[in-house]
Amino acid sequence: MHASFIELLKYLKLETTKGFNNKAIVGGFERLLPIWQEKAIAEGADSNLISQIVILMQPYDESSLESRKNIIHSVVALLKEDDREKESAHIQGSTPKKSVPSEPYQPRAVFAPLTVIQGIGDKMALKLKKLGLDTIYDLLHYYPRRYNDYSQLTPIRDLQFGEEVTISGSVQSIQKRNAKNSRLQLVECMISDGTGSLWVTWFNQPWLTNRLNIGTHIVCSGKIDTYLGRLCLNNPEWEPINAEHLHTNRIVPVYSLTAGIQQKWLRERIYQAITFWTQRIRDYLPENILQQEKLLSLNDALNGIHFPSDHENLHRSIERLSFDEVFLMQLGYARQKADWNSLSAHPYQIEDDILQKEISALPYELTESQMQSLAEIRSDLSSGKLMNRLLQGDVGAGKTVVARFAMEIIVRAGKQTAFLAPTALLAQQHYQTLLSMFLQDGILSQEEIICLLGATPEKEKQKIRKELASGSIKVIVGTHALLEDPVEFQDLQMVVIDEQHRFGVAQRAAIRAKGDNPHILIMSATPIPRSLNLTIHGDLDVSTLSDMPGGRIPVATYVLHPQQKEIAYEKIRTQVQSGYQAFVVYPQIDSDEDEPNNLAVTTGYTELEKNIFPDFRIGLLHGKLKQEEKDTIMEQFRRQELDILASTTVIEVGMDIPNATIILIEGANRFGLAQLHQLRGRVGRGEVASFCYLIPEEDNSIENERLRKMTETNDGFALAEFDLKTRGPGDFFGTRQSGYRGLKLANISDIKLITRARSQAEALLKRDPDLVLEENQALRYEFDHLWNNTTNGELS
Repeated sequence: MHASFIELLKYLKLETTKGFNNKAIVGGFERLLPIWQEKAIAEGADSNLISQIVILMQPYDESSLESRKNIIHSVVALLKEDDREKESAHIQGSTPKKSVPSEPYQPRAVFAPLTVIQGIGDKMALKLKKLGLDTIYDLLHYYPRRYNDYSQLTPIRDLQFGEEVTISGSVQSIQKRNAKNSRLQLVECMISDGTGSLWVTWFNQPWLTNRLNIGTHIVCSGKIDTYLGRLCLNNPEWEPINAEHLHTNRIVPVYSLTAGIQQKWLRERIYQAITFWTQRIRDYLPENILQQEKLLSLNDALNGIHFPSDHENLHRSIERLSFDEVFLMQLGYARQKADWNSLSAHPYQIEDDILQKEISALPYELTESQMQSLAEIRSDLSSGKLMNRLLQGDVGAGKTVVARFAMEIIVRAGKQTAFLAPTALLAQQHYQTLLSMFLQDGILSQEEIICLLGATPEKEKQKIRKELASGSIKVIVGTHALLEDPVEFQDLQMVVIDEQHRFGVAQRAAIRAKGDNPHILIMSATPIPRSLNLTIHGDLDVSTLSDMPGGRIPVATYVLHPQQKEIAYEKIRTQVQSGYQAFVVYPQIDSDEDEPNNLAVTTGYTELEKNIFPDFRIGLLHGKLKQEEKDTIMEQFRRQELDILASTTVIEVGMDIPNATIILIEGANRFGLAQLHQLRGRVGRGEVASFCYLIPEEDNSIENERLRKMTETNDGFALAEFDLKTRGPGDFFGTRQSGYRGLKLANISDIKLITRARSQAEALLKRDPDLVLEENQALRYEFDHLWNNTTNGELS
């Protein structure tokens, strides 16, 4: 550690022993800091670290005892962290990167705890933690959920009932009294602005009578109400006329809150942080990008998102911060893709005549998009580069048969493949399908394709592990637990993953560790709108099965009013009596005081079993059950030991029951169309007509119009596009576990924004693939923070 920092640590230690009374040095730290800073720079200490320490220590003199304590602890932690980094770099034989000689890049000081801010003690910090706020950085990026526009003053004579307004006037009279039959204390004040007078009332704020003297000029903002036939303003925000207006007379930010946090208090703390810190954080976007995209500076954008001067300023601030979010996301995806593409692989091919012979032997014709997807996969496998491809297609579009041919290319070369499914039941079903395909074509023997599950007996597991290690097993089917199992492959060259949204970045990294960078093919039946592919699947190549095989009977879909539920019950009764099975889906597991009981599966199951279908065998399935219990119930349903399955959305994936012909979905308005389509896909898998009944909570014309879209089409991609337009992109982004946590503002369906950000990200990485140039150090710091240091795109 540099001598200047050792000297400072001595002062900090002494200050701690003196109880943080600012007497460790004569004149306090306010006098010490500039002297120490000048000396440390002259002696060649790290200028970045010096600046960060000075920024943290600046408010020390005026801080409370609790805040001083946290400031000292933060500076000590900063010095120790820097010392560990330098020691680690020395041990590894590398030299620390040169610091930027100008203002500091995104300082670690901004990740200091919130308690270094005046007015935030340990108790308030715990409450803020419930909002996800731990550091100064979190507070700066805690964006308002909406705004109240109080920027225009309204003359009192022009006030209208129900308006959100700002008025300015002087106090004519003020009094306090207790409300009748209540402990409520009222402060009543008459405000006049020369055009008229208005009664203003505050609740349980008796101290206002000492603050608001007659003649005091104030600004009030709130919603106009009426009392005894006259207009009034109840519990408005107010500020003195000559104050820095945060709560009135402007576009006022409104934040999400939690118990114990008041809007006004949080707004003031954020204003403190904004005014101090935005001048001390270097903009991480390169200057050329700011100019080309005509974006505000980071300082101006953070000021503008919290305390906009006008609507144009707010719009431009949102534009800048939205661009940042998408740019940093695309930067991560580009890094992941570049990392993947840099890895070489053994080329694998299959002769055209062999493949065509097997395709011709199928009992059905492959669709045009199946053939196109297979051609794209063949191109990947023969390129000498690793495949990292998503095969997306609607329920029943024929993804498995495409994956089977991809696996065959590897198997014919004598190598191994693995097929991972989200549930044990689905793994068994895929195993039976693949076994039938491979045995029929004579490509594998029954001993060469195996299913390994958690329920597999230990003795059999040991035998399977041994045969995988020797290479005698060519295809293994199982759940994602295969990645955690002590399984060793002789030569794993491809992994097929069913249902991408059950599979994250960490799992893909585990796959790479199981083999010598095996090819990855991900199958997903979750329809993603085409406009979102750049965002959702930015690091993957995408093949889409856009047409359906012939012969499938569309599921007949109906929207019923809640009072028409008996129609669906009667249809279920008819189907079960004909030997078929049914699903009844609920949006929640347990009922509570705030929710109608008929939306909880536990209550619904009891009602079905005792009152509606007492003669039928009914099972209960939900996410709180242990995995073994869920597997048992799903297996009972598959074996037709149950007639009806009452379930939550856990059946969305992992259930392939050809004998199920009808599904009833309660509280259908709570689901996006894409999810409803997935649930509907649990039926219609056989060769007989199937039915889907959607029952919303109430007769809401707008919701029912959205649900009626389900009755018009069985095309999942068309429904996904419609859902995107009506509900926004939120339902879709949860389908990827990307490791990126920077999306708060951006509309991920804004294809123009995504294209701009992606283009800039790719151009930047061409110039500086690892972000090692000094000009990109602030960007690198922001990138590592938002990508949480967990992705293949992490820069090390």
